[in-house]
Formats: sequence, C-alpha cells, structure tokens
Amino acid sequence: MIRVVVVRDEGYFGVPVRTFLETEPDMHYVTTLPINSDLAPRAAQLWPAVIVIDTEYMVSQVLPLADELHTAIPSCAMLLLCDPSKRGMLPPRRWNGGLNFLVKSAASSSLADTVRRLAAGERVVSPMLQAASLNTDRGLSTRELEVLGLAAEGESVKEIAGRLYLSGGTVRNYLSAVIAKTGARNRLDAIRIARKEGWLR
Repeated sequence: MIRVVVVRDEGYFGVPVRTFLETEPDMHYVTTLPINSDLAPRAAQLWPAVIVIDTEYMVSQVLPLADELHTAIPSCAMLLLCDPSKRGMLPPRRWNGGLNFLVKSAASSSLADTVRRLAAGERVVSPMLQAASLNTDRGLSTRELEVLGLAAEGESVKEIAGRLYLSGGTVRNYLSAVIAKTGARNRLDAIRIARKEGWLR
C-alpha cells in the first residue's frame, strides 16, 4: 500500500485530493495536514511514501517547505499540484530538489498514476507545466531589479520601501515575483541568479 499524506493551506477549499485517492485499492490516504510551522515533524511521524501538496501558494513559497519535508523524510516523494493560469505557479527552471509537479486539473486517474510513479522512484513534471514554464517570459522589470539590487546591498524591506517610496508589502511582493521569475529558492538565491545572468553587478 502506498501511504499518502495530503498537505493544504487552511484558507484553500478546492476539491479534496483525498476523494480521488481513497478509491484506489493500492493507496492508503493517511490524513490531510495544514501548512504550518510544525508540518515537517508531524508528517515525519506518519511515514508517507508520497506527500501531495494542494495549495494556492506560489511555487517560490512552497520550495522552503519542500526543503523542510525532504530533510525530515528523505525517502518521501513530494507532488505539488499547480494551476498554470495563476502567477507564480510554474516549475522553476533551476529547481533540483525532490519536488514534482502536476496540474491541478489533472484527472483522478492521472493523479493516481503519478503517485504510483513517484512511489516507484520516478521524477514527474507535467508536460503541460513544463511547456508553460519554458514559454513564460522570465525577464525582470526595472522596478523588480531596483528592489533586488537594494536587497543585494543588504538593505531591509523597510529600508527599500523608504528609498523607493513604496509600502513594505509592495516591496515583499516585488521580491516574491523576482523569486518566482528566476526560479530561486529564496531572496539570496535570486540575487545569485541575477548576478550570474548579468542583471546585477
């Protein structure tokens, strides 16, 4: 039996993934866990073979969570359900971690087949998401580069907001957009990638 744990953010009320998995004879739906600070240790106690992450969060927001889960349960495969029509919901170009990607609208048979493949040790990225990711313009806007450049100089969100006459929330949104566009794991990784691409000195 393939033990499957579903992870969801508490504010998201899409069709429960468990309804697709509970009918599969070779799968055991264990439980659904909310995204919070103690997710990784709680998930580790359940010994899942596959974790399905069903969320409205952007991929850049899920990557640190995926790192924590991978550290806590190295043998567990992780599948993120993505909506390619929404901002920040495409696989990053430079992600080498244990996260796999499938479209949210995939049929239940496709979801079950993907879970089986992951449990068997395969890596999966939906061709639809892969194509959308390659066709998306990942260039950074002038304002995004401005914000990232100040962050690279060590300035805090508050300091950047003061310099550019923006709110702190707007600065954080710009940084999140940069992380999503560059496929970075976090702000420091985005700075490294931008420098490598020649966008920052």
